[in-house]
Amino acid sequence: MKPLTYQNVPNEFVTSKKNTQFAYRILGQDNNKTLLLLTHLAATMDNWDPKLINTLSEKYRVIVFDNKGVGLSKGKVPNTIEEMAEEVLEFIDAMQLNAINVLGLSMGGMVAQELVKIASEKIDKLILVGTGPRGGEGIEKIIPIANKLTFKAILHAKDPKYYLFFNQDDIGKTKATEYLRRLKERKINRDKKITLPSYIKQLKAIKKWGNANRESLNYIDMPTLIVNGDNDKMVPTQNSFALADDISYSEIKIYQNAGHGSLFQEPIDFCESVNEFIGE
Repeated sequence: MKPLTYQNVPNEFVTSKKNTQFAYRILGQDNNKTLLLLTHLAATMDNWDPKLINTLSEKYRVIVFDNKGVGLSKGKVPNTIEEMAEEVLEFIDAMQLNAINVLGLSMGGMVAQELVKIASEKIDKLILVGTGPRGGEGIEKIIPIANKLTFKAILHAKDPKYYLFFNQDDIGKTKATEYLRRLKERKINRDKKITLPSYIKQLKAIKKWGNANRESLNYIDMPTLIVNGDNDKMVPTQNSFALADDISYSEIKIYQNAGHGSLFQEPIDFCESVNEFIGE
C-alpha cells in the first residue's frame, strides 16, 4: 500500500449542523498541532501545491477544504468575506476542531482576519500570506487586475496563475512552470473546478471588502506570521507591512524577487519558516 501523500490522499466529507456538506482532505501527523488552510480566489483543494502540503504534513495534521459552493462542497458561495468567515467556523465546528493554527492565503487571509473576530478562542497562531487588511491599498482593484491577467493567460494558453502568482522574469517563469506541473501530479479523485458564477461572487466579495473602511486590527491578539513576495500584483505588498504595523504580536517575512505566490515559489523555505513560527 502506497504511503499517503497529497497526490493520493482521499477526499472526505463532513456535514455541518446547518446541513452543509463540506469536502476536505486531511494529511499528516496525528498530534495536537493542526494547521487549517484557507485558500485563495477561485481555488479548490487541487490548487494547493503537493510539495508544500507534503512538507507541512511532516510536522502537522494539515486540513484543507473546499469553500461552500466551490468544488466538491455543497451550498452557495457567500456574498461577503464576513460570511465566508462564518462558513469556515461552520466547518471548524463540524470537524470539532479546537486550538488550531490557521494559514490564510490571499482571499483566505482576508477570511482569516474575520474568523478571528468570531472564533479567536479556537485559534492558537495565525499565518497571513499574500493578503492585506480590510480596506487595504489596491485591494478594491482586484477585478480589473484579475481580468487583465486572466485574459493574457487565455491568449498565451497558460494557466492564469502563471501571471497572477509569479514574476515574469526567468526565475519567475521557471518557478511558475514547476508549480503548475506539481498541481497535475494528483491523477485520481481530483476536485471539480470552480464555476464562473461562483468565481464572480468571490471577486465581488473581495472588492466589497477592499472598498470598506479600514479598521484597527488590535483584536488579533495571537502570534501572527505575515508572508509575501516583494512584487505582489494581486494584493500589493505594502498591505503586508500594514498588517505587521497593526498586529501587535506579528513578524513579517518578505521574499525577494517573488510575487503573490511566494509560498509556492519557495515551498521548502516557507515550510521552514512555518515550523520556526509555530514551534516557538
